[in-house]
Amino acid sequence: MLQPPLQRGGIAGVEHGSELPYQVVGAVQAQTEHLPATRRDAVTTCARYLTGHRDQLHYDTALKNGWPIATGAVEGACRHVIADRLDITGARWGLVGAEAVLQLRALITNGDFEDYWIFHAAREHQRLYPGPDQQKYSLTA
Repeated sequence: MLQPPLQRGGIAGVEHGSELPYQVVGAVQAQTEHLPATRRDAVTTCARYLTGHRDQLHYDTALKNGWPIATGAVEGACRHVIADRLDITGARWGLVGAEAVLQLRALITNGDFEDYWIFHAAREHQRLYPGPDQQKYSLTA
């Protein structure tokens, strides 16, 4: 059984941008010598990932900005936006239709749908009822 490393400091070390997460990695690795090779390899793989992505793991900044630092939050958001709609029994999606539905669900989830709809209605109005100057030019796009 691995002992909890560096109990003192806890999340406070992460909040202040210290080296605590990497000290934890080192402490955990030091305790893996008695583990079977498969478990030791899993710890080594995880440690290698954390130390290899050190420049991308700014937990102090994420916590300060209120961003989630756990993949569960991201996976939950993906399930909410994507899977709950596209995994309906019997539904068959083409790439274009699925992309359109996902974009609308993202707009609704982010609270941007009303602004988008105003923009969309204005663009559709311009497309359907072009002004007198627009009729002189042919569309090139």
